[in-house]
Amino acid sequence: MTLEVAITALQWLVAVLGAPLLVGIVGKTKARLQGRRGAGVWQPYRNLRKLLVKEVVISGTTSWVFRLTPYVVISTMLLSALMVPVLTTSGALPFLGNIIMLMSVFLLGTFFLALAALDAGSSFGGMGSSREMAIAALAEPTVMIAIFAIALRAGSTDLNEMVRRSVSDPLLLLNPGHLLAFLSFVIVALAETGRLPVDNPSTHLELTMIHEAMILEYSGRYLALIEWASSIKLFLFLTLLGNIFFPWGVAVTPEPVALVIGVVALAIKLGVLALGLAILETSVAKLRLFLVPELLSGSFLLALLAVISFFFLR
Repeated sequence: MTLEVAITALQWLVAVLGAPLLVGIVGKTKARLQGRRGAGVWQPYRNLRKLLVKEVVISGTTSWVFRLTPYVVISTMLLSALMVPVLTTSGALPFLGNIIMLMSVFLLGTFFLALAALDAGSSFGGMGSSREMAIAALAEPTVMIAIFAIALRAGSTDLNEMVRRSVSDPLLLLNPGHLLAFLSFVIVALAETGRLPVDNPSTHLELTMIHEAMILEYSGRYLALIEWASSIKLFLFLTLLGNIFFPWGVAVTPEPVALVIGVVALAIKLGVLALGLAILETSVAKLRLFLVPELLSGSFLLALLAVISFFFLR
């Protein structure tokens, strides 16, 4: 039991402390692809440290919801980091690995962030929260169905069991439904994490913002917590992409050698996915807002086809 607790703590620390580094790698890669030198991969850590020591400026129209939201958002991401099999499926809290619970925790943070944006009384905050809720209403069911396509083959909605089943039977990964579910999950992951072509995290144009519009009124340590939570969410979604759909290297036993292999495999997967994300964001422009539902509808259709294929191709 002590070993399992230590492994769970290690996984949690890798996700929580390594998330800003992943954001830095994506940013550095994008800069290189655009012919710029760019900031270093450690820049997100410097930004967080700078924000944590800055004074918080709060609008006089806000209530306790605005002040509570950053702590709720970071808490949901810290809890989510315990649910995802980052390095191994042998954690001490297997009951937390249910995909339905994970998506519910994600949605709780989004809900509070939208409430805080409305609470500030800013027109841009209200606009951003309405857009975010519309996207979440389309993206969340798609995430569930895409993962259910894998869960049907594993016979469980537990993320750890899905990974173990895929590792024990690699032929499951050759099923066409697996590819359809992967493509669907890629699209909704971009929407959920606020990346191009759905949203642009580096934009300075308020009228085009979605996620960024909701946090315009935040500053200081509140903004640091929200930015940190955003980086953890990106880390977890990319980890789900790597470990659920391509589970090679994930440790299914709590042995030191298996854990080392798990760390190396995770680094390779996240490196490849970060490179792919950087290439995508330098190759495409942000979609017009009324085209985003069409993109997410296509993603939903792919996820639905993945589920249907399970019954016809098993």
